[in-house]
Amino acid sequence: MNETVGTNGLIFNEPLLWEKGVSGRTGFSMPRRDVDNAPVDENLAGKGPDFPDLSEVDLVRHYVRLSQWNFSVDNGMYPLGSCTMKYNPKTNERQAALPGIAGAHPLLPESLSQGMLQLMHELSDDLCRITGLDAVSLQPAAGAHGELTGMLIIYAYHAAKGEKRSKILIPDTAHGTNPASASLCGFASIPLASNEQGMLDPAAVAELMDEDTAGIMVTNPNTLGLFEENITEVAKIVHDKGGLVYCDGANMNALMGVVNMKDSGVDVLHLNLHKTFSTPHGGGGPGAGPVCVTKALEPFLPVPRVTEENGRYAFSWDHPQSVGKLHAFWGNFGILVRAYSYIRSMGGENLKKASQLAVLNANYIKERLKGTYHLPYDRPCMHECVFTDKHQQAHKVSTLDIAKRLMEYGFHPPTVYFPLVVSGALMIEPTETECKADLDRFIEAMKAIDAEAKENPDLLHDAPKIPKVRRLDEVAAARKPCLRD
Repeated sequence: MNETVGTNGLIFNEPLLWEKGVSGRTGFSMPRRDVDNAPVDENLAGKGPDFPDLSEVDLVRHYVRLSQWNFSVDNGMYPLGSCTMKYNPKTNERQAALPGIAGAHPLLPESLSQGMLQLMHELSDDLCRITGLDAVSLQPAAGAHGELTGMLIIYAYHAAKGEKRSKILIPDTAHGTNPASASLCGFASIPLASNEQGMLDPAAVAELMDEDTAGIMVTNPNTLGLFEENITEVAKIVHDKGGLVYCDGANMNALMGVVNMKDSGVDVLHLNLHKTFSTPHGGGGPGAGPVCVTKALEPFLPVPRVTEENGRYAFSWDHPQSVGKLHAFWGNFGILVRAYSYIRSMGGENLKKASQLAVLNANYIKERLKGTYHLPYDRPCMHECVFTDKHQQAHKVSTLDIAKRLMEYGFHPPTVYFPLVVSGALMIEPTETECKADLDRFIEAMKAIDAEAKENPDLLHDAPKIPKVRRLDEVAAARKPCLRD
């Protein structure tokens, strides 16, 4: 690389609004009063809220300056595994902001909400076609919420059969929230170690699976970025003991249009619409985590459900075996609109192509960097690849040092130290929207950092120096947090 992308550009310091405020300033002119003055009831009188006095220019410059501190997918690449920080078409934002959609109140009667209900009904059908499963609930508000819903459905299924199973199998390559979701439903989490190839071993599953085990929670592709090649065999083992297969679909960005999840043996699948299906992810939400199920589990889906009869759409509540209502109103509707827009504008072939390009990009990075960074599982990956800092440790350079230095090359760091089954992990997920030129720039930056680790490791230890915020003392921050009320 001839030059880095990061610069020492003009970045302003910016105080808090309360520190900027000056008594008497205002950014708003009250409209001319058209009624007489009236005294305020003394019971209502008192000191007003502690708002700073600010002019319009104070406010504008404050928020613009803060925005310049941020890194976003609109100004650079996120090689951020597990969260799929990919570029999303702006047209989906436009659809979600249409007045008739953004202004629709959730308490509107069904007769005035036909368009919204139709969108939800058609999105449900689309998600069923994409996954191969038979029915879906759009209610869950995010991935972990969908995960919990899946576990509630599995619990309800066994309870309806008069069974009270107490355990669930959870592989070490599954997502970290799985044990919590299982525990909330009364299941004990039974850890399941992956094999030397980083995948499920059917023999290990067979050894642990019994009539007291409700099923297994699988992440596919798993957190190592590998496709669970033995999933159908594993599913048969679980099904033969009366159990169910839950699949964490957070990594569906690698499988759209390629894998039929039902045919692979999955009974319950949650999807992260805010990852795979076009919603800016991060900042705490909102999200959406629809749950797709087989026909046998449909009676247990949350209520209400959107039904259609003779072109009219309605909410259906009469489902006595349902796990109940899981979200205020009907779900995070704005996220559903974005997903619907994304799916309809892409079409089936382009959804498949998105998955293929995501896998291609990740494998390209893997092959270009595997001689420079340690690759614990040297096999074709899916949408993400996992390296470690093993080669750089000889120079006392860690994964954290590599990630911090990468910021000075103009790239957001990848996920670090996850998955936990790999020591010093660097999880890189380029997504399908990055072109080869940008991938090459990222690869050259990673190679340059490796060279720096050998020649001048202190350069990495002190990084970053270019961004507004320097490296934090993470131990001190955890022990003595500086909080403002």
